[in-house]
Amino acid sequence: MQSSTHLGPATSFAPENSFDAVIIGAGFSGLYMLHRLREQGLRARVYEVGDDVGGVWYWNRYPGAKCDVESIYYNYTFSEALLKEWTWTTRYADQPSILRYLNHVADRFELRRDIQFRTRITAAHYDEATARWVVHADNGQTVAARYLISGAGCLSSTNTPPFSGQDQFKGPQLHTGQWPHEPVDFRGKRVGVIGTGSSGIQAIPEIAKEAGHLYVFQRTPHYSTPAGNRAHAAEFLDETRERYPQIRQHMRESSNGVAKEVRRDSALKDTEDGRAARYEQAWQDGGTLLAAYGDLLTNADANATAGEFIREKIRDTVKDPAVAELLLPRYMYGCKRPVLDSGYYETFNRDNVTLVDVKSDPIEGITAAGVKTGSREYPLDMIVFATGYDAMTGALFRIDLRGRDGISLREKWQDGAAIRTYLGVATAGFPNFFMITGPESPSVLSNMVISIEQHVEWISDCIRHAEQRGCMAVEADSQAEAEWSRHCKEVADTTLLPQGESWYTGANIPGKQRSFPIYLGGVGAFRKHCDGVSARGYEGFILTPQAAKAA
Repeated sequence: MQSSTHLGPATSFAPENSFDAVIIGAGFSGLYMLHRLREQGLRARVYEVGDDVGGVWYWNRYPGAKCDVESIYYNYTFSEALLKEWTWTTRYADQPSILRYLNHVADRFELRRDIQFRTRITAAHYDEATARWVVHADNGQTVAARYLISGAGCLSSTNTPPFSGQDQFKGPQLHTGQWPHEPVDFRGKRVGVIGTGSSGIQAIPEIAKEAGHLYVFQRTPHYSTPAGNRAHAAEFLDETRERYPQIRQHMRESSNGVAKEVRRDSALKDTEDGRAARYEQAWQDGGTLLAAYGDLLTNADANATAGEFIREKIRDTVKDPAVAELLLPRYMYGCKRPVLDSGYYETFNRDNVTLVDVKSDPIEGITAAGVKTGSREYPLDMIVFATGYDAMTGALFRIDLRGRDGISLREKWQDGAAIRTYLGVATAGFPNFFMITGPESPSVLSNMVISIEQHVEWISDCIRHAEQRGCMAVEADSQAEAEWSRHCKEVADTTLLPQGESWYTGANIPGKQRSFPIYLGGVGAFRKHCDGVSARGYEGFILTPQAAKAA
């Protein structure tokens, strides 16, 4: 057991440094959590490392950054007035418009007065004597709170693989997840993009339009389908607003948090011509192909039909057969994050773009002048790392989180043990600690805003329940946690997704324990389960009354 660093007793804090709740992060999660707790009369403080609100959308400013959930679904639904006064302009919202939206929300609900910016939470230790969390920031500030709530996000801890010689490179080095606020000038530059996941696939076509020459360093080709992005017609927006109560209900009850029909029939029971026509329609409409049939993520043979359709599209699009062959993904479609693009494959027809296959010719290191593979050195003026994130747990592990007996969350989840949560919102041994869209919730495989709203509302209701009954602590029961984790695994194992080598499973982080910490039962089913837990008096949670403190 590792003893906790002493951060001071929670009873010694002045009123200005003592809160009912501390919330980490000022993105979609933190903003709504703050709003809900303030409505309940609680004193809450949000700590945000950035200069302003936005969360992942504050940092991801790279060229081409867009959400892959349609804009009419990717917004808060808790306020009818908010829905009426905001207008999305395109089918898929880009980063600047999402950031404007979150700033509008912060202004409309006057949230900034309870947010402290430019502050990173480095440690949070549970003080059992006072049933409060002692929270330490990088500026030396220490505060105490009864509740600690993480809105740090599933995709906020950037990952840059270690390359030898990286500190020698003379030019700018940028990461898509920590993009500069000022415009980046690619004109006439030799640019190298390392990584071809979602952010790389979005950024590469935009960078190629400006760069003197673009080198794309690809280890694993990814499936990408056209987004079909387009401006919204005024008539469509008017109709959407009229139907939004029904849309909202559909989103809350759906499998993935959007109000679109998912077909249930099998790809294997359709004719070859029928499959081709349905896939072609989906390709032309824009979006992923995963909704085309109900068994694409449960049957490998059905999945193969979608994969081959996309490979044929790549062959048809990319003029150089050798380059097209390198771009063909061979894993099961959907087992890595399906990507939506705007002209990605067409970019490789440009004379100023070179695809470098680093699976056959690995990167040996970075030099002062560029990137060196086993066969040659590529001269570069600038390097862009599109290497993704330490997903699901990365942001939590950046904080020295310690619960009962000084046990850290990292110790509990990493040292020979799998990730274990109850409902993705709490974990045993960490009283009064809640996670918004934490591991073993639908999180990244759903419309995150709908999942965030459900988590925030459930957590705030749980806190209200505890406050009304004078409870000093709310903690997940270890047995309930074990049963939930087992259920999550059983559901995941009915699909193909755990077989993938992706950030879903932690395969992109060397040494990270492989698991599949995402609940695949669906947004609607998850909501029903959580509602049942609360209806049964927060079954699976230990609620400790104040009297136990004195005892």
